[in-house]
Amino acid sequence: MKKLGKISALVAAATLSIAGSATAQDKIKIGVSYPTPTHAWAAGMNWHAEKAEERLEALYPDVDLILVNSPDPGAQASALEDLVSVHQIDALVVLPFESEPLTDPVLNVKKSGALITVVDRGLSQPGIEDIYVAGNNPELGRVSAQYMKTRLNEGDNIVVLRGIPTLIDNERFDAFMAEMEGSGVNILDHKHANWNRDDGFEVMQDFLSRFPDIDAVWAQDDDIAIGVVAALKQAGRDGDGMFVVGGAGMKETIKGIMDGNELVPVDVLYPPAMIATAMDVTVAAFKSNGPVAGRYILGATLITKDNAEQFYFPDSPF
Repeated sequence: MKKLGKISALVAAATLSIAGSATAQDKIKIGVSYPTPTHAWAAGMNWHAEKAEERLEALYPDVDLILVNSPDPGAQASALEDLVSVHQIDALVVLPFESEPLTDPVLNVKKSGALITVVDRGLSQPGIEDIYVAGNNPELGRVSAQYMKTRLNEGDNIVVLRGIPTLIDNERFDAFMAEMEGSGVNILDHKHANWNRDDGFEVMQDFLSRFPDIDAVWAQDDDIAIGVVAALKQAGRDGDGMFVVGGAGMKETIKGIMDGNELVPVDVLYPPAMIATAMDVTVAAFKSNGPVAGRYILGATLITKDNAEQFYFPDSPF
């Protein structure tokens, strides 16, 4: 009887060992879906996503992050279907190509039982996501205006270049205008430049032809700001004390700030690294003892010469 008892104990131990081994081999699968990079900010986002994948998978061997980028909303919807049917994901981190056409596809992923983290662009139906991570668009406009007011006096003149006509642009612009109200600074005109260098160049050329006295430019976006600076240099207006404020955190802009660029002396952060933050928080949902569900709105930090180094990623394409 003693021998049989020992054999039973060994069998039980072996069974537990096999079960433990099988469990150890199970992966937490997290899909990460975002638009194919077509401009600088999105390229930076892709770089930060890849770096986060390397770091998190090294830290957690049982986590499998599956990165997929898509060239249009239809392709992204198909990619989400594959992440569920082929990869059987436990969670999804998604930056929707567009809100409306991706709402139902993300809802279908939710119905599969996956945790949902939405990044930057909200869905058209509230309550689908468990976690939301985004930049702070109203704060970007407000922080930009607050800085400009420290440099400008009553009666000074500025022009404003807006982005693409979207909710994001409206939030930035409305907050900027509200902060500037009562300052005595004249806003000569504002036009959409579509977060594009060429459009920024053309809009700024128009402003320069119509307004001989401009003290500052709010470009809202670093790509637009590059076009603005090119127009200023072509017109020979880059040395008359004017300054430009962009936004996002492009590495060339930040390096210029570090080097003391007086034409573009500051920037306002709208981090492409927000997707890495979303990946971190999503992994934490499986690894942390504390709750992580909720909204994570990242600050629109004013980047100056004093703090620029901490936002400088020289290996990033953005």
